[in-house]
Amino acid sequence: MDTYKIPVIAIDGPSASGKGTIAQLVAKKLGFHYLDSGALYRLVALKTMQSHTDIHNTDQLAEIARNLNVVFKNEDIYLDGTIVTDAIRAEQCGLLASQIAAHPQVREALTDRQRAFCQPPGLVTDGRDMGSVIFPDAILKIFLTASAEVRAQRRYKQLKEKGINANISDLLQDIKKRDERDSNRSIAPLQQGADAQLLDTTSLTISQAQDAVLSWYNVISAKNPRLDK
Repeated sequence: MDTYKIPVIAIDGPSASGKGTIAQLVAKKLGFHYLDSGALYRLVALKTMQSHTDIHNTDQLAEIARNLNVVFKNEDIYLDGTIVTDAIRAEQCGLLASQIAAHPQVREALTDRQRAFCQPPGLVTDGRDMGSVIFPDAILKIFLTASAEVRAQRRYKQLKEKGINANISDLLQDIKKRDERDSNRSIAPLQQGADAQLLDTTSLTISQAQDAVLSWYNVISAKNPRLDK
């Protein structure tokens, strides 16, 4: 727990579990930096589509990952100078990102870039291998999940609010397929670590989930006064 002088809260979990929303709220509450690791993989996916790169060409995919021209500014994400915040949230981009993330070379290419986000006073990050691979010594690791049905409903609501047509049955099927792919990939599979707190948000409100994370962090912080310095 003393490995990092900069406190890191790592929140991992499956697609549409709400980990991004919770991580952002916790980061804002604590005044910490926030890293959406999934956005990096989605950016690689978007660049792959834009460049018509073969998703089976791991060398080219890794090259794209290493050379991403990305800027995170407030709530916007820029790729090659263009705002792509909404573009990378498209379902097609998310599905492609999941496939690309299975390539070890791509994951390796993004590892250092993700770790570079660890800056004072602290970092809250969400993804699928934040606590197990990227920040193995994070002071607080959380595995945040919800039932596939509830996650499909949440994703459906998000898309409808953005004016994007969606079919909840298709979303549920896609979520289940992605869960299987993410959980069974050979490198950094999605799984709850033995040292991670389980947070099932199936029946929780956003506020309740946020409070649970903050409560766990406050307990740790009280035992480690230097974290607040």
